Amino acid sequence: MVCYTTGMQPSDSPANIPKREVIQRELIKETSERLSRIDAEFADGFEFINKYNDTVSIFGSAMPWDEHNEQYQKARDLAKLLSDDGYSIVTGGGNGIMEAGDRGAQEAGGHSLGLNIMLPREQGLNPYTTDSMTFRYFFTRKVLLAYGAMAYIYFPGGFGTFDELFEILTLIQTKKMPAAPVILMGSEFWTGVDLFIRTYMLKEFHTIAEQDLDLYHITDDIMVVKALVDEHRDKASPLASPEATEVTPLSQEDLLLGEQ
Repeated sequence: MVCYTTGMQPSDSPANIPKREVIQRELIKETSERLSRIDAEFADGFEFINKYNDTVSIFGSAMPWDEHNEQYQKARDLAKLLSDDGYSIVTGGGNGIMEAGDRGAQEAGGHSLGLNIMLPREQGLNPYTTDSMTFRYFFTRKVLLAYGAMAYIYFPGGFGTFDELFEILTLIQTKKMPAAPVILMGSEFWTGVDLFIRTYMLKEFHTIAEQDLDLYHITDDIMVVKALVDEHRDKASPLASPEATEVTPLSQEDLLLGEQ
């Protein structure tokens, strides 16, 4: 007996074509609605952050720490110090280090800006923000946390903190954003990361260049942080003289003296 085949797949049968078209139309509609939400979130976010000058973004763990935690208290003190000098503090709006940053800024009478995110657990807006916006999408929130900041300060944190850190380092390294201080607060935590970068990324696998090590600073001293941020603000100011835009970066000796 001879068998003949038509070459048609079961999914190509006429009965299935209308269902496939319905699914395609639903996907197109859903994509269009999602793009509209993303566009609106970006527009609202830029409008929100552009109300404030000289922003400094602070990142770190969302664990429910309080003033009895050393890193929490240091973030609180740093935000207070920066706010006293006119900086607006930007955080993710949640618990832990984010709360500490907002709390210090609020206590100093400054701007504490919380860019919150809708999550099924862990994240809720802390009570110390003076202004806030809630995001649906992580990537739009990350853009606004990075947008136009005078400096990026990272306290010990988890995967989210590392994600935000290496994104900023990559953008500066590839010159997709202007250079700005990237400061890692807490040498006990960050020295291990620095060792990994130097040992494996630089020396063993050659995946970065020697000059990439200059993209970040590690310190425990909030006065060193303020010096780095102030230096960058002076250079970035539109009123700065040509000489000011060529300020020599703080030397390692200067940084060490600041930590004494």
